[in-house]
Amino acid sequence: MHAWEQIQQTIEFIEDHLDEEINIESLAKTAALSPFYYQRLFSRLVKKPVAEYVKLRRMAKATEILRQKDMRILDIALELGFSSHELFSRTFKDTFGMTPDEYRKNPQTLNRMTKPELLLRYTLIDEGVPLITDGIVLEINKRQLTEPIQFIGLKKKMPAQFVEGLGIESGVNALDTLWRKFHDQKTTELGLAADAEEIGVSYPCTDTKFFNYFAGAKAETTAIPNDCANWELPQGDYIVCSFESENFEMLVMDALHKSNQYLFSTWLPKHNLQIEPFGAERYKSHTPETTSMEIWLKIAK
Repeated sequence: MHAWEQIQQTIEFIEDHLDEEINIESLAKTAALSPFYYQRLFSRLVKKPVAEYVKLRRMAKATEILRQKDMRILDIALELGFSSHELFSRTFKDTFGMTPDEYRKNPQTLNRMTKPELLLRYTLIDEGVPLITDGIVLEINKRQLTEPIQFIGLKKKMPAQFVEGLGIESGVNALDTLWRKFHDQKTTELGLAADAEEIGVSYPCTDTKFFNYFAGAKAETTAIPNDCANWELPQGDYIVCSFESENFEMLVMDALHKSNQYLFSTWLPKHNLQIEPFGAERYKSHTPETTSMEIWLKIAK
């Protein structure tokens, strides 16, 4: 068994026992490693110390359970292994910047600690071969776009560390606000069809400490309304990663993060491919009913 498989075993154990006390000694024993070496290896692969990872996974689980409004917050706290309502609320606020009660009254998309799938760093699939892992099905193919596609929408300047923290850091997702604003304006100010295909594009900013993010939909005209932005998906050859998940939140948080990680850390380097400096997320719609999407990366000439 490889070392990453030993760590993955303990990741699965943690996930199944979030409501119980979890100690380093039992995890190290499960991994057949000394506590000292286990903690070093875990931090290296997961990017978080064990105790902090357990706390953040409990908080990620809390965001899901809090949407079940028939459960008291105290009962949720106890279910996740907290001794009191106060301790749970304080930990939740320290993690996400709001109390569980505030989140329940105003649910929004939150960045959270994603359960790692370490096999994505060590498994290479061929084109057209599905890869199935925990809650995700992904497939990579090459496609050719013979004509450019025009999109109209809104854009936002984002700090570079936002991308680096996806799947690891916790807090309010700043892009959720942009998408909500776009959907409010889609058929009115922007004049786009309600069912127009949607796209999210990350591309470089002149200030390297930031990047631009565009949220928009396919346009039937090249005329750009005032105070709006446009994006042209250029013709050419693309690497397209198609994937689906159980629900929209898992799709745009967990599955999107893991698919990007797999593409950039494993698949592209192994195939020695260079891409243009933008990444496009294509959706039928960026709405709660959507459970599948594609990442389009243009192959550099």
